[in-house]
Parts: sequence; structure tokens; C-alpha cells
Amino acid sequence: MTETPAPETPTTGQPPIRVLIAKPGLDGHDRGAKVLARGLRDEGFEVIYTGLRQSPEMIVDASEQEDVDVIGLSILSGAHMTLLPKVVELARQRGMDDVLIAAGGIIPDADVGKLKAAGIAEVFGPGTSIGQIARYFREHARRRA
Repeated sequence: MTETPAPETPTTGQPPIRVLIAKPGLDGHDRGAKVLARGLRDEGFEVIYTGLRQSPEMIVDASEQEDVDVIGLSILSGAHMTLLPKVVELARQRGMDDVLIAAGGIIPDADVGKLKAAGIAEVFGPGTSIGQIARYFREHARRRA
């Protein structure tokens, strides 16, 4: 895992929102996740990027250890209906109800509502700007104590 330092957010004086970006499953394409991680760092977030081929258990373990405010799941493999609800389930089992879990990637419109019903807060599709994602995280993440 790679992590960036946590300077205070200049506008609020509070520590930055901590975001874990993960690539669940066997998806081998990580350019989007890396671009997002860099963009969120540039927006003042503290970002932990776990790398490729993360199991739901590995993602939740890292999120718990890093005490994150947001879990961002990047998926292109088509396994989103299996892997993403499992991440939500494991996080809830560990009492991480206050952690915002969002997803991005190639996810059919027909599955977005199902993912939201399973606990994914938002699904960002291709073409979503870093600014839109950053704004959503700022507006919806509950900072952990």
C-alpha cells in the first residue's frame, strides 16, 4: 500500500478526509484508480491505494487498519454485483457503518440501483470528473473520530 502524508486541510484546519482506493477481484486495469488517487491527493485528500487484485476481506482489513472515511472501489471486470456488496457486508460486520463506500468503473445502469440498495452510496461512471467525485466525498463523508 502507498500512502501520502496528512497535512491539515488549508480551508478547514481539519485533517484531510482519508480515502482508500481499491481494485477488487481479478481486474488488471488500474489506470483509472491511479488517476483518481492522484486527483484526490491534488484535491487535498489523504489517499491510500491498495493496488490490484484485492479481495473484499483485504479491502475491509486495510480500511479498518487505516481508519478511513471513504472506501472507493474501482471495478471494470463485471464482477461488481458479487464483490461490491461483499465489501459493504464485511464493513458493516466490523462496525464501519460510518464509512462511505462508493464505486466507479464500467457498471451497467441496470445494476446501479441494486448496488445502492446493497449499501454502495454512489456509483461514478466513465467521464465523471475528479472534481465531481471530490465534491461528493466532501459532502457525504463522515469523518471518523
